Amino acid sequence: MPYPLALLSNPSPPLRIAEIYSSLQGEGLLTGTPSAFVRASGCNLRCWFCDTPYTSWEPEGEDKSVDEIFSEVRRLADAGWTVPTTLDLNENESVVDQAHPTTIRHVVITGGEPMLFAELIPLTERLHAAAFHLTIETAGTLFLPVQCDLMSISPKLASSTPTEERSGKWSARHDRTRHQPAVIRQLLADYAYQLKFVIDSPQDCEHVQAWLAEFPAADRSRVLLMPQGTDPVALARNAQWLVPYCHSHGFRFCPRKHIEWYGARRGT
Repeated sequence: MPYPLALLSNPSPPLRIAEIYSSLQGEGLLTGTPSAFVRASGCNLRCWFCDTPYTSWEPEGEDKSVDEIFSEVRRLADAGWTVPTTLDLNENESVVDQAHPTTIRHVVITGGEPMLFAELIPLTERLHAAAFHLTIETAGTLFLPVQCDLMSISPKLASSTPTEERSGKWSARHDRTRHQPAVIRQLLADYAYQLKFVIDSPQDCEHVQAWLAEFPAADRSRVLLMPQGTDPVALARNAQWLVPYCHSHGFRFCPRKHIEWYGARRGT
């Protein structure tokens, strides 16, 4: 099987967590939503453009139990979210009340690849029972029967594969495992979803079209094309041609607002 169902019946260690923090969701259909983020550390892929290498290429973090993670999320939710003075929001981008803390009812579980950890199942059950809205960020290569309100699937195109010179055996391993059709079909069938593709060149757009042809049941209105880049200049450069492409082909353009707001740094 392409996913670790054997893990479901065997004890496994706590989740390795790189960071837990509150911020605004910066990508996808829920952009602008105050959220608590739980970032798992560890990944089964090695995208050359990974913007969180501390969860993949050089994973960092601490092992935390479900109780510890849940308690930290509850603490952030109870504290609420206030627009920090470092966040530059103009009038059109002011999506929250800047004067008072905003209630946090959304949780984003991201990585790395959170589907690596069987403890994701009881964690999502606990959060769901507490009435949090759950988004899970995944590359769509592994499956676990989790509680989830929005499955944010980011399929990795051929252009994501790192060079052998940089990554050694990871190059072939990444390219061999980055696309798991059976897992994608199960995620699309079982969950509300968004499909979020990282786009680095016009050729990537052709690969997205080929990917969608393989999954005709996928709702094109939930397909988001996101420019590759970790600084506002690179994002704006790719957006110049990607925005009109999205408009002409019926896709959603997906900006990376957290990078525009904060820059590429942790805890955002």
